[in-house]
Amino acid sequence: MAAENLSSVHRALDVLRALAQGPMGVQEVAQAVGREKTQVSRTLKVLAQEGFLERDPRTLRYRVGWQLLALASSAGEERLYGEAPPVLRDLVHRVGEPAYLTVLSGHGVVTVLTERTSRGLQAHEWIGRTSPLNCTSAGRALLFGLPDDQVAALLTTENGAPLPGTDAAPRDASAVLERLRAERARGFAVAAEEMEPGLIAVAVPVHDHRGDVVAAVNVSAPVFRLPPEALPQVAEAVVAAAHQLSARLNGAPPRG
Repeated sequence: MAAENLSSVHRALDVLRALAQGPMGVQEVAQAVGREKTQVSRTLKVLAQEGFLERDPRTLRYRVGWQLLALASSAGEERLYGEAPPVLRDLVHRVGEPAYLTVLSGHGVVTVLTERTSRGLQAHEWIGRTSPLNCTSAGRALLFGLPDDQVAALLTTENGAPLPGTDAAPRDASAVLERLRAERARGFAVAAEEMEPGLIAVAVPVHDHRGDVVAAVNVSAPVFRLPPEALPQVAEAVVAAAHQLSARLNGAPPRG
């Protein structure tokens, strides 16, 4: 009985791996996994009943279900938060400034992890705070992977009011998109005194196993500690950290 149960588990795993390539009918799945059609059909029905698969009533083909996608998303978030701290600590050691992990939340961004230094003067404590998309480096880095129409939708304000930030910030959707085009090309976002005077930040997106942007790594510092001549070195360190975290998530960092 134990051997039979184990065989059923292996068969179910083989089926899920096959359907990860795209929707298939029963015969196609059976051929893909090299198993008898009747056994595969039973496995498909059980997985569909439990929500791990869905069957298109028109084509009768099976595809990955929301239950499996929800589990994958939950595991991805847990892995992100588990892998990020050592990457952030290493980044702090390299640049001597606080490092943060930020995620998209509605029409803003929220900092979920931070690694600080022993310096007396540091940026505000951002954990749990919602910040704007347009005038923060992390906010714009999190927009790197979205098409322009989705970016514009996220930046919509009531009655067309200007977006938040100082005069140095892009204050409408078209200005943000123009800034994004340049920042996507170089692989990192910089916000110099855009959210508040005296503060500069550099951010780079983190990608998951699908290549989607799931977070941003950023460094923030007073402008007098991060002058223009020091920016390239710090940006290089933030890029390396974000790519390292993407690799730990089995991600696909962008070219360059």
